[in-house]
Amino acid sequence: MALHFGQDEFTARLERLKASMKEEKLDALLLFAQESMYWLTGYDTFGYCFFQTLVVKADGSMVLLTRSADLRQARHTSNIERIEIWVDRVNADPTMDLKNLLSDLDLLGMRIGVEYDTHGMTGRVARLLDQQLTSFGQLIGASGMVGKLRLIKSQAEIAYVEKAASLADDALDAALPLIRPGGSEADILAAMQGAIFAGGGDYPANEFVIGSGADALLCRYKAGRRTLDAQDQLTLEWAGVSAHYHAAMMRTVVIGETTNRHRELYSACRETIQAVEMVLRPGNTFGTVFEIHAKIMDERGLARHRLNACGYSLGARFSPSWMEQQMFHIGNPQEILPDMSLFLHMIIMDSESGTAMTLGQTYITTDGAPRPLSRYGLDFITA
Repeated sequence: MALHFGQDEFTARLERLKASMKEEKLDALLLFAQESMYWLTGYDTFGYCFFQTLVVKADGSMVLLTRSADLRQARHTSNIERIEIWVDRVNADPTMDLKNLLSDLDLLGMRIGVEYDTHGMTGRVARLLDQQLTSFGQLIGASGMVGKLRLIKSQAEIAYVEKAASLADDALDAALPLIRPGGSEADILAAMQGAIFAGGGDYPANEFVIGSGADALLCRYKAGRRTLDAQDQLTLEWAGVSAHYHAAMMRTVVIGETTNRHRELYSACRETIQAVEMVLRPGNTFGTVFEIHAKIMDERGLARHRLNACGYSLGARFSPSWMEQQMFHIGNPQEILPDMSLFLHMIIMDSESGTAMTLGQTYITTDGAPRPLSRYGLDFITA
């Protein structure tokens, strides 16, 4: 088996999940989120784009129901002992195979939790699942159960997050010499991703964001590359990745002469992230963090140019997003606790003047002040 953690780590995770299931009076839990399966067993694949589920019983026993293409994948990358295969065929309904499996596991009439809110569960699958199981047992929405447990990172997980953060810095090291008038976005992107691969890292769970000129105001990836002008701006959002654990960073680099608006927006970003750092500690909530962000931005007249969230939890994630469910947005009651890995991003997109400015990095929370993971600090970067 090719596992990134020792058995003691997986045993501790399973015990935490069993305790949560007991608290919710669940007899079984159907995991559809790939990151949940990975966290619990080490199972590593992209086969979750097809139907598969990990059945976890209250006693801790597990069965994976998947396709034949993932049989050897599961055997090699996980500690799952029992693997069942549903057969690809015309009009296949793997939820029927699941129903038969649950019957074999003596779960008829039991309370069964289901991870509905995940990229590994399509609307079609959800409808088929409900049709098959509504009369079989009591289905309980349990989408956030494993996600909540994953918010707190073990020391073994933090080691991977720290490695990912080092790789993120390596990516910026590789990019900076190429960010200049006449520089190519293609070369910059290749250098950043190449540095992470060369350092032993992995593919990110979503594409890196790279955009210059007008595209610098976008905070999503889009196809197409351009060459940097003598006077330009370049927004980058990327993540170092190690064993699927992510550490994200975000920067807007100004090429050529820095405008007053760029400096003004950078000042707002830096003031805000430093203020947010002061509340990114136990005793506060994710909502508190956003409130500080919004207050400072709005006082500077930037309400129309900021976003409605300023970061999120990070961890081991799979495509199409490296974002965890818990975000810094208004009213989020999630308490900040030690040993969380959290990405703060200050994003200002002034469409009126065509000016972009961003500043973001990943932190590990502690009993006191958060620990930033990047060696770069928060300085303004120009080229």
